[in-house]
Amino acid sequence: MHRRHYHDRSDAGRVLAAALAGYRGRPGLVVVGLARGGVPVAAEVAEALGAPLDLAVVRKLGVPGHEELAMGAISADHTVVDEALMRSQGVSAAALDEVIERERRELARRSALYRGGRPATDLTGRTVILVDDGLATGATMQVAVRDARSAGAAAVIVAVPTAPRRAAREFASLVDDFVCPYTPEPFRAVGMSYGRFGQVDDDELLAALRRNDATGP
Repeated sequence: MHRRHYHDRSDAGRVLAAALAGYRGRPGLVVVGLARGGVPVAAEVAEALGAPLDLAVVRKLGVPGHEELAMGAISADHTVVDEALMRSQGVSAAALDEVIERERRELARRSALYRGGRPATDLTGRTVILVDDGLATGATMQVAVRDARSAGAAAVIVAVPTAPRRAAREFASLVDDFVCPYTPEPFRAVGMSYGRFGQVDDDELLAALRRNDATGP
């Protein structure tokens, strides 16, 4: 049975920041939180490391009828699909297309709201720490890694407070470093590592970004 390892996302962010302390002061460092749940975690990391904060707008592709089960993920530029899981769940290509179209509309809405017309940070030649509140399938993080690589990042680090132990192996060939302080086994769900794990709404995300704008470098 899981012990509730973190009080909430802010607590997890502070613990994660301590594990990333070696990156403080690195030239060109930027912290990127995966919207929405990763942004409050990333805000704590960015503040502790003295780095600017940006966000990655990505969406999970949930299995129809079992939306919490990810069969892939999308960003504005990349799509990752677990075809084996699709087959095991009986998801047709047409059903996948419907999910992708719906999530693309939500991506566009969130990007417009969160960025407010501001361009994304230029990642060319920078060290990018990608932060989420945890990994389960890892699909959304895989998309974020692809985006960062395509944007010209010199180094990509994945940092999450909690994940299954297999995640480090799965990301080993994709990233330059993988940091995760808590890897319970058996791993059942990200939220089981938290005492409080409610949905992060748009207002909370925007408040975290504004707070970093006010206090960041």
